[in-house]
Amino acid sequence: MIRILLADDHALVRRGVRLILEQEPDLCVVAEAADGAEAVAALRAHQVDLAILDIAMPVMTGLQAAREIARHREPPRVLMLSMHDNEQYFFQALKAGASGYVLKSVADEDLLDAVRATMRGDAFVYPGAMGSLARDYLDRLRRGERVPDTVLTSREDQVLKLVAEGRTSKEIAEDLTISLRTVERHRENILAKLGMRDRTQLTRYAIRAGLIEP
Repeated sequence: MIRILLADDHALVRRGVRLILEQEPDLCVVAEAADGAEAVAALRAHQVDLAILDIAMPVMTGLQAAREIARHREPPRVLMLSMHDNEQYFFQALKAGASGYVLKSVADEDLLDAVRATMRGDAFVYPGAMGSLARDYLDRLRRGERVPDTVLTSREDQVLKLVAEGRTSKEIAEDLTISLRTVERHRENILAKLGMRDRTQLTRYAIRAGLIEP
């Protein structure tokens, strides 16, 4: 039996995906989560073989959750769900440790194939995605070649997401259990790295990077 954690902030989406998965006798959804933080927490309470994560969720995105999950001693395999046919999201998902990327619009067609590929240890590249470019990227990872890192650190991603969601520096400090001064330093570093000046520009970047939904 393949034990699955399903994380999406929309209950109807979770229900639909669960129905697709549990039509197979060897697939069982053992836990659900409404955001990335709940997904990470659920792994402490459940034995999970596969985590299926929505890319854009509140509190902690699927990408951020995937990075946290990858740090576990024996992490489950990870598949990303997204409504966006977007190259940037796709490659960020691979970089975060996901084995594949499934579009919600065709989940009824691709999800089971993606699950099977992932549990075999293969990468799932959805039909019509980036084709040879995506496969070249995966081949470089398998050969151990260096691939470009993301611009921001994992912590800076977290701060950026909360800034874009309209949180104050004080609220961010409380949410992340860090000092106000540390939050301000992260904000300064983010602006400098991205060459931006204000919250509006940061919010646009966060949307493009899949940290929040438009």
